[in-house]
Amino acid sequence: MTQVDAIDSPGRRFPTLSANGELARVLLAFLATAGLFYVNIMPALVDGLIEGLGFSNQQAGFVGSANVYGASLGALTAVFLVKRLPWRALSVGLLLGLIITDLLSMLVEGAGAMIALRFLHGCIGGVLVGVGFAVISRTTEADRTFGYLLTVQFGLGGLGLLYLPGLVPDFGVSVLFMALIAFSVVTLLMVPFLDDYPVKPAAPIAAATDTPHSAGGRRGLLVLALLATFLFQAANMALYAYIIGLGKHFGLTPAYISSTLGVAAWIAIAGSVAVILLSTRYGRLLPVAIAIVLTVAGTWILHYSDAPWMYWLANVGVGITWAFVISYLLGMCSAFDSSGQTAALGGFASKMGLASGPMIGALVIGESNYALLINLGVIALVLSLLCVLRPARFLDHR
Repeated sequence: MTQVDAIDSPGRRFPTLSANGELARVLLAFLATAGLFYVNIMPALVDGLIEGLGFSNQQAGFVGSANVYGASLGALTAVFLVKRLPWRALSVGLLLGLIITDLLSMLVEGAGAMIALRFLHGCIGGVLVGVGFAVISRTTEADRTFGYLLTVQFGLGGLGLLYLPGLVPDFGVSVLFMALIAFSVVTLLMVPFLDDYPVKPAAPIAAATDTPHSAGGRRGLLVLALLATFLFQAANMALYAYIIGLGKHFGLTPAYISSTLGVAAWIAIAGSVAVILLSTRYGRLLPVAIAIVLTVAGTWILHYSDAPWMYWLANVGVGITWAFVISYLLGMCSAFDSSGQTAALGGFASKMGLASGPMIGALVIGESNYALLINLGVIALVLSLLCVLRPARFLDHR
């Protein structure tokens, strides 16, 4: 199969990448990332609002949460749109909406107005992510495509974390929104080169290994997969949103923190690359369970961040397992139907977790209550592990 196939339709002016080719997976990764790229630079965004606009820890956390809660609403809306509207035209309109709201964000200085505007931005981006997830679910080996998605997110997120915090003192918080605009523009230029990805005929999961042998039983397993996704994302994002402040609290220098987070994000690409290489060769249960246990250990190590190498180890370790586990979790959610609706539901659960983490963090952290935040993250990760066991076992044996 070639990477690029010419489209004979006179309505198409661009050559189109092979639907399941590696380049197409990369472009789909950009499409599904564009609406939520701010999450990958969330520490820089939160710290930039504090340093650049004088927001309090709580106000900056609420801005981040509003952005992702909006994305949750958008992702839920996408569940009802992915089978009804042409994904390409919808994606173009949504990308233009993201660019406009990011431009407006550069003009806002008040916390209340910023929260409202970022919520709107999140709604637009959430629909785009849901659409992107639905299209990804129409590829073969969707787990691998989600692996590419996390590779793009962590790779470019690491670049942002390495350089953006140092630019805020000179250029203000606007530099963060300019980075988001640049990502949206690049993605907009990629859309015409993607294949059509029509909705595939329904292919219900075989019931031979289902217990009970019913649609209700499968829905219950889907709920567990969604809950595992929510808890895993909430636990990680609760700490990630405040990871710069946590480092400062333990006496680490801003330069060391930025370099650690940037390098950690790049090394974390190993987790998503592992998913691309492994796919479901060894099933889902064993790899995911081991990786979540390692995430628990890495999160607990943050208690000892007064030792710089422990802070580095925790961020690198959790980064790798985060990219690894969430690729599988999103792939699991998409495996419960062929239209892309359960993939969009997985996106909704993911966004709710990403939003709830910083919100809970804003409520419990106070001035510097990082120990409690770490402990809550560990508990949520353990619960995520318990939720993922049954759906992973089911999908491995269907």
